Amino acid sequence: MKQKKNTPRLTGEQAFELYYGELYADRWPLLKAALGEDNVYARLSWGKESYFLDPASLTAALCLDVTKASSLLDMCAAPGGKSLVISGIKSPSASLNSNERSPARKARLDKVIETVLPEEISSTVITSLGDAALWCKRQEEAFDAILLDAPCSSERHVLADPKYLKDWTPSRVKTLSMEQWALMSSAWRLLKKGGFLLYATCALSHDENDGRVEKLLKKFDDVNICSPDYVKEVLKGNLNNFTADVSWDSQEFSLDPLTMFSLALKTEYGFHILPDAAKGAGPLYFTLLQKKY
Repeated sequence: MKQKKNTPRLTGEQAFELYYGELYADRWPLLKAALGEDNVYARLSWGKESYFLDPASLTAALCLDVTKASSLLDMCAAPGGKSLVISGIKSPSASLNSNERSPARKARLDKVIETVLPEEISSTVITSLGDAALWCKRQEEAFDAILLDAPCSSERHVLADPKYLKDWTPSRVKTLSMEQWALMSSAWRLLKKGGFLLYATCALSHDENDGRVEKLLKKFDDVNICSPDYVKEVLKGNLNNFTADVSWDSQEFSLDPLTMFSLALKTEYGFHILPDAAKGAGPLYFTLLQKKY
């Protein structure tokens, strides 16, 4: 019996190209080029300091159903953009807990909440420091709506930093997907029956996106994937109620959330806004899930 040769594992740019080239095939060169372009932004203002947010991230956060929510959680909130959006669509009497596990990032989150939101809104936001993956050990079914923008591969940032690209390996995706699952399973236990979880990443891989939803469906029997029509209606309703003034970075076309939603690729369980199809916005994957009664 012949002994198998030890084939060295690819790393760095070569491994990165192979991995994402296989995922996106003929689309990859265009997508990679778009990832290398400058980001585009939406400007949010409540009359104090402005905050600049990727239009894809704004769109995703506006798809969280907060209609009947009195208690909300942003699990990995720093630097704070999505917490701002939730603050601008929730009921004035509802409370939002914005959590972050890094002390430095939590300090940045605190500053964003304080300097961007008016006092009548910021007073309803509580910031906390801790590992949200462990939160379910001290509480269960505590929140009506949860946003989990999970730590992810963030390929746009990898491409922009030669050091990160040089050190990249496929194991990065596996490690992060495990971390994402710990957060997602905690979120599901923290969610009340009938409540909504919006899961999002800025990753490109299936394992970090639809793959996490697949695992949730296998582990829990009370997961409902909200339909595209339902998500679109939630988005429209939240846009009508959004308290921030919004302006757009580009004058060439509208970057408004309904436009972003229409440009999203429909995946098996969610939506993927990709910069080659969305004029530079994204990448941003998101899905809206409801916990069955």
